[in-house]
Amino acid sequence: MNKRSCTNTAVATLVGLVFAASTVPVLADDVDQYSDWSAPVNIGPEVNTVFGELAPFISKNGLSLYFFSDRPEGFGSNDIYVSQRASVDDPWGPPQNLGSTINTAFNENAPTLTRDGHRLYFATDRPGGIGGLDLYVSRRHNKRNDFAWRPPENLGSGVNSVGDDAAAAHFEDDESGTITLYFQSNRSGGDDIYASVLNEDGDDENFGAAVLVPELSSPALDRLPGIRRDGLEIFISSNRPGTLGLLDLWVSTRASTAEPWSTAVNLGPVINSGFVDGRAMLSFDGTVLYFHSTRPGGVGFFDLYVSQRTKDDEDDD
Repeated sequence: MNKRSCTNTAVATLVGLVFAASTVPVLADDVDQYSDWSAPVNIGPEVNTVFGELAPFISKNGLSLYFFSDRPEGFGSNDIYVSQRASVDDPWGPPQNLGSTINTAFNENAPTLTRDGHRLYFATDRPGGIGGLDLYVSRRHNKRNDFAWRPPENLGSGVNSVGDDAAAAHFEDDESGTITLYFQSNRSGGDDIYASVLNEDGDDENFGAAVLVPELSSPALDRLPGIRRDGLEIFISSNRPGTLGLLDLWVSTRASTAEPWSTAVNLGPVINSGFVDGRAMLSFDGTVLYFHSTRPGGVGFFDLYVSQRTKDDEDDD
């Protein structure tokens, strides 16, 4: 299989290509504290290329933007890159490959950092895994060094299956102290959202058996979860009924982390384009949304975009 075929296979794992239409349910009250999302803006040619840039993740301090790309200077079909900036008001610098400690001749995609910045989760189909795409974790001592990642470790059979497991969203519950990993998996046939809770033994890759999250899953394709830091808002990419394009961004909320997720709501035509829109990730303060899209007018086929909103009830957390 050539490089472009490998890339298309990996990308197909993360995006849906099915149309659907239906009505949109009512969103939970939590999002009322925010303004509407602004029209998305392409991050621009400093980051985006004629190749694919997908699955963005923004660091807590807003100065490092991780994503994966099939640009040809990489080690494999898809590699993980990072773009940096000196402050949140500065433009993004040229993306840099994370190097051979993280990237291989195979596919690495959908990076996610923990809140403390010391761990990087991503999916890869490198040899030695349990299934097709497996989730791995890498650690670093210096959270300010985006190139100090140590050799990654497979998360094991609690999380990974014989199918494809990818797109981790790491959530630390300040109330209970519980750490939950949300991710997509096709272990039961179609792509659904699963969750695995970290065991309380001090081992940061010893996650318990993954369970389906029924409120976030449907008979359609449900992928690429991205959770707000307080655990009260989660985004997924889906082609469920009500989708405006090939794959849309949807959002679900809950009043507390002890309650189930609400019925997911389509983010609507301001955000969704009628093409593929996927992997929404929030800034730490919840006001900036990063995602990838194939909408017209971009630099390449898959580009990274950003949208913003304001918070009505400001806090200092």
